[in-house]
Amino acid sequence: MFRGFYTAASGMLAQQRRTEVLTNNMANANTPGFKADQTSMRAFPEMLLQRIDQQSIPTEKGLNLPFSNRIGTVNTGVYMQESLPSFVQGDLTETGLNTDLALLDINLPVNPESGLRGTVFYTVAGADGQPRYTRNGNFTLDGEGFLTTASGFYILDEEGGRIQLASDRFAVNESGILTGEAGETARLGIAYAGNPESLRKEGDGLFAATEESVLESAYNAEGVQFKLQQGYLERSNVDASRTMTDMLTAYRSFEANQKVLQAYDRSMEKAANEIGRIG
Repeated sequence: MFRGFYTAASGMLAQQRRTEVLTNNMANANTPGFKADQTSMRAFPEMLLQRIDQQSIPTEKGLNLPFSNRIGTVNTGVYMQESLPSFVQGDLTETGLNTDLALLDINLPVNPESGLRGTVFYTVAGADGQPRYTRNGNFTLDGEGFLTTASGFYILDEEGGRIQLASDRFAVNESGILTGEAGETARLGIAYAGNPESLRKEGDGLFAATEESVLESAYNAEGVQFKLQQGYLERSNVDASRTMTDMLTAYRSFEANQKVLQAYDRSMEKAANEIGRIG
């Protein structure tokens, strides 16, 4: 009976966490470069149930031999194992703004371990000064003329330095070379992640690399082909209709587990208040 409480409760928690992930995806459906999170559910290890018994053997002094009968297995619940972003290319939308840039994947090698394609990112300076990576090309110029993200993070060039311009009237070619109105030149820092699942997702559309997954320059990576398009933005890869369907499914699953929990609660109440009552 008590195991039923735990199993139903684990199902409710798993669906609640799944709903939170889906809600975040839906909230960022219009965020440029946002990568939707995908969840995976997994059952807790199954328990093998056996009954311990004794068998009497008629002997002069009597002999009891213990033995066990296998009853079967029982599942102990479910949990959300992990949440990983999908790095599928989002659709491009034209804005006509010089400060908007879009990365277009052309040919990216498939990772032999995960079976997934790698991806390329803009390199930015995080709040701690360490490199971060993003697909959001909605850039702007700050008061000092530095090229930044909409959240204020500095865009880095190929050498890891900040990019400063005289005005927002600059041009970027498909190879990432930026030319300013006053003759400034720089090459945008584009990084390549052969195994993007190893990146840690942070806020503001940023990703951080672990010590085991330091990203290399996409310009020097073997077999990597991409281009930049000025005046375009990469849209979020969130499928709004599918996300809504998944949210309804998660809600119904939560509700079903809730009803099971309530049924167990009524049974326990009856057992405690009525069974064994002396009339």
